[in-house]
Amino acid sequence: MLSLTKMLTGDIYYGDELRYTPASKNQKHGVSEGRGPVVSWNYTRTCNLKCKHCYSSSESKIYENELTTEEALKFIDELADFNVPSLLFSGGEPLIRKDFFTLAQHAVEKGIRPTLSTNGTLITPEIAQKIKDIGVGYVGISIDGLREANDHFRGVEGAFDKAIEGIRNCRAVGQRVGLRFTINKSNYKDINAIMDLMEEENIDRICFYHLVYSGRGNAIVHDDLTHEETREVMDLIIERTLDFAKRGLKKEVLMVDNHADAVYLYLKFKDRDPERAEYIYHLLQMNGGNRSGIAFSNVDNEGNVHPDQFTQHHNLGNVKERPFKEIWTDLSNPILAGLKDRKPLLQGRCRTCNWLNVCNGNFRARGEAVTGDFWGYDPACYLTDEECQMGGK
Repeated sequence: MLSLTKMLTGDIYYGDELRYTPASKNQKHGVSEGRGPVVSWNYTRTCNLKCKHCYSSSESKIYENELTTEEALKFIDELADFNVPSLLFSGGEPLIRKDFFTLAQHAVEKGIRPTLSTNGTLITPEIAQKIKDIGVGYVGISIDGLREANDHFRGVEGAFDKAIEGIRNCRAVGQRVGLRFTINKSNYKDINAIMDLMEEENIDRICFYHLVYSGRGNAIVHDDLTHEETREVMDLIIERTLDFAKRGLKKEVLMVDNHADAVYLYLKFKDRDPERAEYIYHLLQMNGGNRSGIAFSNVDNEGNVHPDQFTQHHNLGNVKERPFKEIWTDLSNPILAGLKDRKPLLQGRCRTCNWLNVCNGNFRARGEAVTGDFWGYDPACYLTDEECQMGGK
């Protein structure tokens, strides 16, 4: 996750201390010394929507073997013992499970910051107030385009309007809320309008996600942007972020799931504003690129641990059988051990790229989906061969 706002303006937001600290880069098991990873928890697989890109291939049905409330409470205790800083409740749709508030409240009591990744359609005024009251740090609501594009992508008519209502209900009670937008061919032309929507609805944060080929998203690889289109999108988002800052609007804009963005941003400002470029590069060195299997973990609805949410076909262990910390620090698994020090294992363009110190091989799920090799090159890297050789600072 890269904060364009911080890199372009220097503004400080929550989460920066997890992404940009000198102590984080050389850690093998967490965000910094003495702390575990951020954990994304697909706490239920059941969902009320039918998103085309869903990495967990969720449906509107009951899934067997999900963690019980008692097992989930014990899991949160284990995360607290590992000093995990943040727990992201995701799904499916996490608000479908009736024990969400019990578990989120327990996380707060254990000193873990709970955040919520939701489609927003179930957030009534009463639910928004409960979310606020128990201390959820942030609510990310997925909107993948304006009304027509979003509802097509989400597979349910009316999803856009319900999500907007959920955002308004959060804002009405003072709950911190923002947008999550997965970029693809069917919606990228809506990005400018989505940033207008942020201003109209007084939304302070947006995360732009690049498409990762996993779950149902693996079936729509052809919906990903070309490299040229990705560069155009980045240019637009960068300029809109700068425009927000120029007009005194405090909007946090983040890019997620493609660390080529880091290099592209640095190269864009290298001649345009050398001083800003040096600041960007300094932050990128501390960030260290993709840290799946290190500072970021995923646990699915059945308790299986994975390097990230897009590699759920690679199981590292199950929290019903072993404590999370024991699983996360056990280097007998070749995938997990490799991710801790992946540079010698990378293949193709990733292996020879001079920007590995700020990218770290990008997303393994995309590389594996296209090449069949977990360590294969990431095809969504949109840097040219010439740009790949321009690093080495």
